[in-house]
Amino acid sequence: MSRADAQFYGILDTAYTSSERWVATCKALIEGGAGIIQLRAKHQSHPERKALLESILPLFASAKSPPLIINDDCELALQYPHLGLHIGQDDLPVAEARAALGPERMLGLSTHSPTQVEAAIAQADQLSYFAVGPVFATQTKPSYTPVGLELVHYTAQLGPSLPWFCIGGINRENIGQVKAHGGQRVVAVSDVLCDADPAAAIRALKRQL
Repeated sequence: MSRADAQFYGILDTAYTSSERWVATCKALIEGGAGIIQLRAKHQSHPERKALLESILPLFASAKSPPLIINDDCELALQYPHLGLHIGQDDLPVAEARAALGPERMLGLSTHSPTQVEAAIAQADQLSYFAVGPVFATQTKPSYTPVGLELVHYTAQLGPSLPWFCIGGINRENIGQVKAHGGQRVVAVSDVLCDADPAAAIRALKRQL
């Protein structure tokens, strides 16, 4: 897995995608050009999350497939070769997650403040990428206070060599603002998953970048 420099990071989220549309939506994310895809099933049990994962694994069998990342479930990620892991500030420490995953798998971290961004950059030898957000208010994480475009600008000014993605409330209407403040890689969840044609939505977002 070496594609953390992808422009668009897709999230397959159970909050927006029904089980009936799960596999088809994942196919659309791949077809649209998502360079990384994350499985996020925060409210499902471990067995339910495992079943969702196994239903899409065949889509990632090709060497040309984007990396697949599991959100916040190191135990599940370790059950399958090559899967990556994304963690938040309240999950496993970065060093502990990296020790469990080994050196080759992708590991990403969420950041929400200048201090957390700086800490992520300082751990560039252990992380594959980090995410900055939520940039705007988002229904995906309604309890989170938006960090605003200021943190995007701050991160861009630091010029980290570690790839980083802007996340949170980003859509085709405001992605231009993100780019203007130095964001070059984005995650968009609801704007893509709620569209009748997720692949077209991704392509439109990528064109603006």
